[in-house]
Amino acid sequence: MESKVIPEIDESIRSLGATAIRVLYRSTSSRNGASIDVSGMVFIPAGEPPPTGWPVLAFAHGTTGIDYECGPSLYPNLLGAAPQIAGFLKAGFAVAAADYEGLGAPGVHLYLDAKAEAWNVIDSVRALRHLRPGSISERWLVYGGSQGGGAAWAVAEQAATYAPDLQLLGAVSVVPAADVSGMAQMAFDGSMNPLQMGAYIAILTAQSRAHPDLDLDQHRRGSAATNWQALTSCSRGQERAEALQKVTLEEVKPASVEAAARMRELLSRIALPQQRTQAPLLVIYVGKDEFIETEWTRAAITRACAMGSKIEVVFQADKSHGTFDAGMVPEWMARRLAQEPFKGTCE
Repeated sequence: MESKVIPEIDESIRSLGATAIRVLYRSTSSRNGASIDVSGMVFIPAGEPPPTGWPVLAFAHGTTGIDYECGPSLYPNLLGAAPQIAGFLKAGFAVAAADYEGLGAPGVHLYLDAKAEAWNVIDSVRALRHLRPGSISERWLVYGGSQGGGAAWAVAEQAATYAPDLQLLGAVSVVPAADVSGMAQMAFDGSMNPLQMGAYIAILTAQSRAHPDLDLDQHRRGSAATNWQALTSCSRGQERAEALQKVTLEEVKPASVEAAARMRELLSRIALPQQRTQAPLLVIYVGKDEFIETEWTRAAITRACAMGSKIEVVFQADKSHGTFDAGMVPEWMARRLAQEPFKGTCE
């Protein structure tokens, strides 16, 4: 493992006196079980830790892109995540923030592969504890939204078996990208909105990298094909926005029923749920989500409940992907840290 203190971290974190460390640590590929390098940031609060060590909050970030340069740890403001992380530090957590495989370190980013992201998140907690042995507790929680919401949900499924050395007390999954396999049919029907189309282009690219036999030209044409590099960039913001305005629904329509079916099948493989959750899970989802269709998340929750998962579900009918209300989260986390009984709302 490699580590480097980052003194130029965002002022919202620096002002707290917290130590910010960029790490390169080992995790596991969900594709073949191989050992891989993953980058991220860890943060240690100022002052003396509690007698049992700082409890850990693993922060699973939302979509930043799909390339090396899209790793939040490469930027002082963590691509906008710094204020959230500062909030968790103020609450008394040490924080581990994985970039995910292929972001910030060499590799292929398996965008929306929740199991892969979950393993990366879990190993970021191990990396944090390795840096400060004796001062970081084995008790931890995870919080994530959007892409990170899927990662947090998958952590609740995977942690007990992947990391029996750690004690996951709860997971918070906000507006999760739990199952986006329906996007393949929307692309075929021409019913995606522009925001969904932008996300779908990233999904297509990530799937083509994970499956080299996938012919991208069965899913793109016209200006979409011409401007593909700009459309998947996270550093060419204005160019990407201009390119996305030119893309029509016809230009990202699967070339055949078979091409659409294969894309749906590939996305179904990485969708949630994959198994029963093994830790308390809070899912907050909304009725006006611009990216993730409400019925997709509702169906994923139904399947998870049928598996025997313990989930507390909060549905905010009038909220959108970016306006959800997470005001209940601090109290929910405090109850998990206190290890109060948890029943969930599955019937």
